[in-house]
Amino acid sequence: MSMKFELPSLDIEEYRLENGLRVVLNRDESVPVVAVAVYYDVGSRNEREGRTGFAHLFEHMMFQGSANVPKAGHFQYIMKAGGTMNGTTSSERTNYYETMPASQLPLALWLESDRMRSLAVTQENLDNQREAVKEEKRLRYDNQPYGQIFDIITSMIYRNFANAHSTIGSMEDLDDATVEDVQEFFRMYYAPNNAVLTLSGSFDPATAKELIEKYFGDIPAQPAPPSIDVSEPAEVADDYREWHDPHAPLPAFLMGWKIPQRNTHEFKALYLAGKLLYDGDSSRLYQKLVKGDESVVQLFGFTDERRGPSSIYIGAIPKPEEDLSKIRTVIMTEIENIAAHGPTADEMQKLHNQLLNDSVRLRQSSMARAQQIAEYALYDGDPNLINSELEELLAIRPDEIRKAVSEYLNTENRSLLDVVPAGRG
Repeated sequence: MSMKFELPSLDIEEYRLENGLRVVLNRDESVPVVAVAVYYDVGSRNEREGRTGFAHLFEHMMFQGSANVPKAGHFQYIMKAGGTMNGTTSSERTNYYETMPASQLPLALWLESDRMRSLAVTQENLDNQREAVKEEKRLRYDNQPYGQIFDIITSMIYRNFANAHSTIGSMEDLDDATVEDVQEFFRMYYAPNNAVLTLSGSFDPATAKELIEKYFGDIPAQPAPPSIDVSEPAEVADDYREWHDPHAPLPAFLMGWKIPQRNTHEFKALYLAGKLLYDGDSSRLYQKLVKGDESVVQLFGFTDERRGPSSIYIGAIPKPEEDLSKIRTVIMTEIENIAAHGPTADEMQKLHNQLLNDSVRLRQSSMARAQQIAEYALYDGDPNLINSELEELLAIRPDEIRKAVSEYLNTENRSLLDVVPAGRG
């Protein structure tokens, strides 16, 4: 018997400026802070062959100063005002965000508008940020044990270039980029009509609207960016690859499945299946592999949520001398089990408690709210979905999870990447 949960609805107001900027206000006076999130509808999915890495390069470029803000000034202003900030890039979007004391809202809006209006896209900035990206690639991907495996498995799962290439992109492509290329990318994608601005927290709506109009209202709109095709065949592109990892101390493996796009019924059922399989200490695979036969050093799994075909990854770093194929069999057996019998009543209860906890926690953070709201506005055109999200997940029945697992995970249509430590194999 599942309980009926009711979370209070978040207060959401949405409107558009004349230049096309979508604005979403979520007023919540519980803490005297305000979170500001700006989401641009550009990620690695928008890049074409020979021109990869631009979306992520921009995340770096956006801190290089603009008409009224010196290089690295953005950080300084926000730190000195007692705020925190960051930016991230994914396949789907690039976002920039800050959490500020409520009184500092004008500063946050001014900073975001100044760089949307007048980013300093100069040869000098391009050169130094190109080097910063290369350094990041060396540190986070090339010289990290297992650092490249998620990029490799992505290229094995997807056939369509828009989906298959990595977010950090090709360093050769970045070397070939001219300052004109980069200016054109900025003009096209960093336009108000290609962005969502979300405020969440403590502010007076009338004042906030005046400030938003004052800072963003006269930034000119641009022609809409070209539409992109992210469709995929059902089959994975490559079902097996061996990768000799020069830094890996132990062998490892990663498996990947192609699943339907986010915010579909099947995606949600598979997202819940993922939670049952690998999310947290009580998950099936953690109990079997980490707790039970103690055969793995590390277990990882996650759902890569995209507007086009998405994916699920499950992988492990086994303990020395453990048999990798045996560990993979345990994983596939659990998947077969869910495909045959579905989750148990106990698991569903636990899942529902977990979902409720996650929702309550998310709502306590003004930044988490701002980001989630911006995502729904950008991807689905409806920020109010944040208010129905929990209910929709709780409504998914065990049999729907069983069916989705049976169709998308309990199948030979998957990618397997074997990681061999250099000097072995």
